[in-house]
Amino acid sequence: MAVIEKDNLGDTKHEYVEDLEKTNTTWDDRPTLDPELDKRITRKFDRHVVPWLFGLWLLAFIDRSNVGNAKISGLSQELKLDGDKFNIALAVFYIPYILVDVPSNLVLKYFRAGYYLPSLIIGWGLVGMCMGFVKSYTDLIVTRFFLGLMEGGLLGGMIIYLAMFFRRHQLMFRIGLFYCAAPLSGAFGGLLATGLAKIHTGGYNGWPFIFFVEGGFTVLFGILTIFFLPHTPAESKFLTEEEKAGAALRMHLDSHGADTADEVKNEKFSWHWVRMAFLNWNTVLLSLNFFAIITPIYSYSLFLPTIIKSLGYKAVHAQLLTVPPNVGAFLSVLLVTWLSDKYRMRGPFMLAGCVVAIAGYIMLISNNHHTIQYGGTFLVAAGVFPCSPLVMGWLANNLAPHYVRATGTGAQIMIANCAAFIATFTYLAADAPRYITGHAINIGMLCMALTITSWMLVYCSWENKKRAKGGRDYRLAEGDESMLGYKHPSFRYTL
Repeated sequence: MAVIEKDNLGDTKHEYVEDLEKTNTTWDDRPTLDPELDKRITRKFDRHVVPWLFGLWLLAFIDRSNVGNAKISGLSQELKLDGDKFNIALAVFYIPYILVDVPSNLVLKYFRAGYYLPSLIIGWGLVGMCMGFVKSYTDLIVTRFFLGLMEGGLLGGMIIYLAMFFRRHQLMFRIGLFYCAAPLSGAFGGLLATGLAKIHTGGYNGWPFIFFVEGGFTVLFGILTIFFLPHTPAESKFLTEEEKAGAALRMHLDSHGADTADEVKNEKFSWHWVRMAFLNWNTVLLSLNFFAIITPIYSYSLFLPTIIKSLGYKAVHAQLLTVPPNVGAFLSVLLVTWLSDKYRMRGPFMLAGCVVAIAGYIMLISNNHHTIQYGGTFLVAAGVFPCSPLVMGWLANNLAPHYVRATGTGAQIMIANCAAFIATFTYLAADAPRYITGHAINIGMLCMALTITSWMLVYCSWENKKRAKGGRDYRLAEGDESMLGYKHPSFRYTL
């Protein structure tokens, strides 16, 4: 930690031993924290926090998208899901999912994150198991609704939870470490569904066992997680007292005036923070940006087996062919988020990802050759999946303190998930086998993301220069400095 000594006047001063991480080279930050202590804290959080979040998100994505695997394994035929019934069942999931995003984030700390997040996974695991018992279209609608209700608070909760433990430019790679489970779930889901769909016993033929087994895994993992996931850095049993103090200090310093609380558990809720979250261009534009990004992600995850089957492959072969493009996306998420933290930039990597994904959709939409179309699914996955953690991490970086970040992140996910009502209707049975309309919609959404990302880069750069020149210093004289949050003149936006 910082070495403390007395100056000539008897006042306490700090002898700093390491440069604090900077988000802008014009900052004049002083070193504060022993680098070995800082690294030790980070390593412990990486070992004790990130793996559990990876498991949570892996199972969440498997349990929300396994209905796509069940569809081509007999679900549609047994439940007589003709017309748009399957698409409607998918869309119902997102109604409660959207409604609980913001309130769930606001109560995360109150109900203690180490208990709250695992309780969500246990709840939806039980609902997922119940999906194997459905006998009608109405049953499917009801179970999908409750699945969305339980899963709704997870993603935003994990983002702000990580932001309690890691500094702003350590955050993106950690988000990538758990978010890479999303494309990996497509690989696991495809392999599991291939085997589980072959089970026929007791009046249940194939597809119900996809829900029974995967839901059961989810419940067991949730119960296990309760015993290991810490609530806050100060309540982490695996840290020494020195490490707990260092963890609190580095987060306080990394806020650059935006957060005056000495530790996240001591921050108090105020509606002032909620208003600040909504009255910020970052929240508005990055929520719309996430809306544009998540449309192709959701449609890809839900319909990839159907798309591949439309290329002429049989059900089992189609399930297996979903694995390679998802593995490619998994590697892409890890690489891009690591580079994003290394260079402390979000927007430029989003621009590159959108371009790669658009190229993939052009391959799908413009060619009848199955090999080229299948190759297009690799580019779509590798381009679009990294954009999701990038846009979420970008907003989390640019909002402070905790309750501003909790509100803004919840709002971002709430707005973004409205895209599900588009995504679930992009690939209609009537458009098979080319699905030109669906591919065209996703290209349009990615073009929208390119536009918003470019505008965000211009705005954040302009605002940072304004603050660096003293153009926002007047705020310090306007009232309580502790209530400025991200408006503090020393705070810089990440590009």
